[in-house]
Amino acid sequence: MGYKSDIEIAREANKKPIQEIGAKLGIPTEHLLPYGHDKAKVSQDFINSVQGNDDGKLILVTAINPTPAGEGKTTTTVGLGDGLNRIGKRAAICIREASLGPCFGMKGGAAGGGYAQVVPMEDMNLHFTGDFHAITSAHNLLSAMIDNHIYWGNKLEIDQRRVTWRRVMDMNDRALRDIVTSLGGVPNGYPRQTGFDITVASEVMAILCLATSLEDLQKRLGDIIIGYRRDKSAVYCRDVKADGAMTVLLKDAMQPNLVQTLENNPAFVHGGPFANIAHGCNSVMATTTALKIADYVVTEAGFGADLGAEKFMNIKCRKAGLAPSVVVVVATVRAMKMNGGVAKADLGAENVEAVKAGCPNLGRHIENVKSFGVPVVVAINHFVTDTDAEVQAVKDFVEAHGSEAILCQHWEKGSEGTVELATRVAEIADADMANFAPLYDDDVSLFEKIETVAKRIYRADEVLADAKIRNQLKEWEEAGYGNLPVCMAKTQYSFTTDPNRRGAPLGHSVPVREVRLSAGAGFVVVICGEIMTMPGLPSVPASESIMLNEAGQIEGLF
Repeated sequence: MGYKSDIEIAREANKKPIQEIGAKLGIPTEHLLPYGHDKAKVSQDFINSVQGNDDGKLILVTAINPTPAGEGKTTTTVGLGDGLNRIGKRAAICIREASLGPCFGMKGGAAGGGYAQVVPMEDMNLHFTGDFHAITSAHNLLSAMIDNHIYWGNKLEIDQRRVTWRRVMDMNDRALRDIVTSLGGVPNGYPRQTGFDITVASEVMAILCLATSLEDLQKRLGDIIIGYRRDKSAVYCRDVKADGAMTVLLKDAMQPNLVQTLENNPAFVHGGPFANIAHGCNSVMATTTALKIADYVVTEAGFGADLGAEKFMNIKCRKAGLAPSVVVVVATVRAMKMNGGVAKADLGAENVEAVKAGCPNLGRHIENVKSFGVPVVVAINHFVTDTDAEVQAVKDFVEAHGSEAILCQHWEKGSEGTVELATRVAEIADADMANFAPLYDDDVSLFEKIETVAKRIYRADEVLADAKIRNQLKEWEEAGYGNLPVCMAKTQYSFTTDPNRRGAPLGHSVPVREVRLSAGAGFVVVICGEIMTMPGLPSVPASESIMLNEAGQIEGLF
C-alpha cells in the first residue's frame, strides 16, 4: 500500500470556512478576524466576554526523549483532539506555531502528520499570520533603541560591556551567534560584541506566551533587563522607553489564531517557544480562552517530558493558575528499539528484547510526570512495521509502572484510530483524579530549584556551577528575583547533557554554563552543557528540497 505524504494529504483537505469552525465553540463571526478563508484571530473583546465561564478539562500531551525514529507528539495531540470530538465531546486543540528555522533545517514542518494534521499546513509552517515576524520586529526594535540611546549621549549610563540584550531572527544561522556591531567609525556608534538568538528563544516570545492581557504584556516588556550600569544596577526596557512601541507591534500577535484539523475540529495555534532553550508551551491566552469555551482542551509541550512537561508544570501552570487533569506520554515501538540500541536502518525488523531494553526511558518519564500529582496514560503511536509482540512488550512494561498504554492509529486512520485513547482520557479527566502541584516552591533558592529539576527529573547526582554563576544567582535573589522559577536549557535527546546518552542513565552531572535573567517573562534561564540559543542548519537542510512545483504548489514541507 502506498502512503501519501503529509503535504499531499493536507492539500486534499476538505476545509470549512473558519467561521464554521468558530461556531463550534460559540465564537460569533464578528469576533473572528480572518486571514484568508481558513485562518482567523480571535478578538480580545470575545476573550474578555467569556472570562466568567467555567474551565474545561486540560489534557497535556508530552513524550519520551525524541529520537531519529520519530515519536509524533503533535500528531497525537491532533489525533486525540479529533478522537474526543468523534466520541461526542466538545474539544479544542492548542499547539504552538512553527519556527522557520527547523522547517528549513531538520524538521520540514510542525503541523502533525498523516490523517492527524492541522491545516492550512503550508501557511502554518511558513508566515502564518505574521506573529513570529511581529515578535522579531519588537525584539529588534528594542535592540536598535538601546544602541541608539548609547549613541546619543547614553543618559542612562549603560555600560556597553554589560548590554545583555541580543538580536534575533527566525532562522538557524550559526554565523550570527557571536558578532561585533557598529564597525565603521563614529557615524555608526560604538563597536561592541553581541550576537543573534533564534526568535523562539527571545524573551519577547516567552512574554507573549505568558502574558494575560495587553496591559500585562506591556508591563512585562517594560520589566525586561537590557543590561547594567558600571555599578551593576539594572537598566530596563522601560528606561529606554521601548515598551509602548513594542506593545503596538505585538497588538495583533497577542490574539490567538484559530484554524482546523483535517476533520474540521477547532485548533488554536499560538506562540512557539522551543522547549530545549525556552519554556516550550503555546500561549496562556490561547489555552485559557480554549478552556472557557471547550469542555476538553488538548495541548502539547515541546520535546520530551523532561523538558516540555516539566516547564509546562513548573512555569506555565504555576504562572497561569492552570492544572492538568491527565497527561498523555507519547512513545513509539521504533523509539523504544532505538533506546534499546538498535540502529535506525534496522528498526523495521522485530526485536522484542530491544523494545524491553529501551522501555526504561519511557518508565522514567511516567514516574516524573506522576511526581506532579497527575495521572498518566501512554499513547503508543503506531507504525506499520510494529509487531503485536513489540506492542505488547510496551503495554506490559507500562502496566508494571502503574499506568496503561493504548495503541493509537491516528496517523493512518485519523480519529477512528484514537477512539480508545480519547474515551479513556475523558474518563480519567472527568474522574478528577489529579492532585497537581509544581515540583518546588517559589521561595526556595534559585540554585535549589536548579538542583531539584536536575536531581528529580534528570536523576543527576549533582549540578556543576562555578562561583561566578552561584554569585550571579545570589545577586538576583538580593535584587528580588529569587521567587522566579527556572527554565532549563538542555539537550532534548537525553536526560543528561550529553545528547548521545539514551535510555534512563543515572550517576551523571549537570554542568551549568551560563544563567540569564528573563525578568519580563518571569524566569531564570539556566543554560546546561553545549545547548545553543542559535541553532545551525544541518549538512543537508530541508530547505534544499522545498520548492514550488509546476502547478504552483509547495513541495518539500512534511
